[in-house]
Amino acid sequence: MAHPDRLLLGPGPSNPYPEVVEAFQRPVLGHLDPDFLAVLDEIADRLRAVFRTANPLTLPVSGTGSAGMEACFVNLVEPGDTVVVGVNGVFGERMCEVARRCGATVVRVEAPWGRAIDPQRLLDARAAAPHARLVAVVHAETSTGVENEIAPLAELQGTDTLLLVDTVTSLGGIPVEVDAWGVDAAYSATQKCLGVPPGLAPVTFSPRAAERVRSRGAAVQSWYLDLSLIADYVGAARRYHHTAPISMLYALHAGLGVLLDEGLEASWARHRDAGARLQEALPGYGFRAFATERRLPQLTSVWLPDGVDDAKLRDELRTRFDIEVGGGLGELAGKGWRIGLMGHGARERSVTTLLGALDALLGR
Repeated sequence: MAHPDRLLLGPGPSNPYPEVVEAFQRPVLGHLDPDFLAVLDEIADRLRAVFRTANPLTLPVSGTGSAGMEACFVNLVEPGDTVVVGVNGVFGERMCEVARRCGATVVRVEAPWGRAIDPQRLLDARAAAPHARLVAVVHAETSTGVENEIAPLAELQGTDTLLLVDTVTSLGGIPVEVDAWGVDAAYSATQKCLGVPPGLAPVTFSPRAAERVRSRGAAVQSWYLDLSLIADYVGAARRYHHTAPISMLYALHAGLGVLLDEGLEASWARHRDAGARLQEALPGYGFRAFATERRLPQLTSVWLPDGVDDAKLRDELRTRFDIEVGGGLGELAGKGWRIGLMGHGARERSVTTLLGALDALLGR
């Protein structure tokens, strides 16, 4: 069955770069073929450049962004540990649930949806629980379009508590500085600002996070996501762990190449400019901003105009104009949209196309 070629302007997936689509046509090699392993090594080098880190343990986990999140928690958290989690949206809540399933005691630091978390509150929560294994926070909260500030949390480097950051919607779209911000572990996903289809989760672990994995008292509860085993495959030992998704890795290799050829600063600027154009124009159609501070350029959350039916309008966008936008979550569900301008879609033409469709459907 043939499917329409849609403009994907939701919270993910985004439209892939043309070079990524072409990469899927490369011949499939074995996952232990020396030619493929050379590609895998280059992917790790490119991920280090994009994460802005020198961490040796930097690799793509075979699975979506949620697998990256689970990989970080199951490797770093043991039953009985305390984990401090910043919660101002769906994905902070999800961190709490994954930590709970790892047997952790979760200390929640909450902010209202649409507001950023004050990083000092996270530091204060850790000071009140100095034995905490992790402080975990979402950098770009996809459910609300809010950026949480990470840099002040570098203070944790002077403690025994590790800093874990969700960069699923931020990596490639806004500055991410793993080493400069003292981030010990971070995970992302391919389908957002990296311009690659869903299926891989880049992760990076600092040397002290890697040592925490090695010094665990008990085996990692997930065999598939055990980084001490996966590291032997992506590292010099080349020990078989699982069959790597060869074609998806070709795609990631290509997407990272596009991003680095453009330059990180140029990509950040492109996302910033596209987001600004959209956010300046939407009030003219009756939309109101949901995020009240630190708004992301790549993910815009808005209340719908008065009297507009969410499902009907999104259906008309899809069926008449082949444009997808995302519905709201939580208190925004049925009342608002999340509009993504990510990766290949973070361009003026995406904004112009969407606004033209809104002209036809809503008028100004």
